[in-house]
Amino acid sequence: MSAREVPVTVPGDPPLAGTLTLPDAPGPVPAVLLAPGSGPLDRDSDHRRMRLGVTRELAHALAEGGLASLRYDKRGVGGTPGDWRRAGLYDNADDLVRARDALAALPEVDAGRIVLAGHSEGALLAAMAAARGVPAAGVVLLAGSATRGDELLRWQARRIGPTLPAPVRGLLRLLRTDLESKVAANHERIRATTTDVARIGGARLNARWHREFLAHDPREDLARLAVPVLAVTGEKDLQVDPDDLAAIAATVPGPVETLRVPDLTHTLRRQPGPASLRAYRGELRRPVDAEVLATVVTWCRRVGVVPSVS
Repeated sequence: MSAREVPVTVPGDPPLAGTLTLPDAPGPVPAVLLAPGSGPLDRDSDHRRMRLGVTRELAHALAEGGLASLRYDKRGVGGTPGDWRRAGLYDNADDLVRARDALAALPEVDAGRIVLAGHSEGALLAAMAAARGVPAAGVVLLAGSATRGDELLRWQARRIGPTLPAPVRGLLRLLRTDLESKVAANHERIRATTTDVARIGGARLNARWHREFLAHDPREDLARLAVPVLAVTGEKDLQVDPDDLAAIAATVPGPVETLRVPDLTHTLRRQPGPASLRAYRGELRRPVDAEVLATVVTWCRRVGVVPSVS
């Protein structure tokens, strides 16, 4: 089944530039709203220094399965105006809700059969929107967390520290630097800020986003989800605890399916050997894992009640 892509502008402040991907099928059809991860990512989940391509590949796989999708550039990225460093976590959630409303208004889409799907931060946003009562046929959480933000970042420090190159680990020991303690100290500096942007440790940070993220507990949103939920996380994810899948299953009151994929990293690609951030550059030369794509498409088709494709 071939796909057709159409530029879409989500109205509001700021207007969001996006792409509607349509299957070669008579409409209106079920659709999936795709939200990328954190930072200055465009509609394809690409950063200028790292091309993840997660939402682009999902859009094309969904179209092959007979589903439409909408993906969009975040504030200050690609065709969307603004400054990404001044957007808070809850601004991003508001943008997702606006994008969902714009998708539902399109004549090619069945407004009663829209799934909210996100990767990393996008998973938090999808859960947040559904917890607010935004109409959704289901929610897909790809590398989604069930841990409060500050606890998650400390967990990341504990997990990433041992994977650093030996010279870096040696330097940290020489300087008597505990990575987790350093992260926790930065959290206190961030909490003391009051501006959208602040300089922490020599870098300009999106301080408002960080303040909101540190205090955000995804379990409060997960506990409000009555719609079906699919949660997929990789065994080698260094940015989200794979054990959170059990917490998601225990917290969501509605129907839940979870998948813990062996060797899968946060990029949704598989990585042989010990988990390492250094391997990301190489694994991003490969496409998103086929099992992940197939799982999401099959689940979304079932939730959206898509007829069989011949």
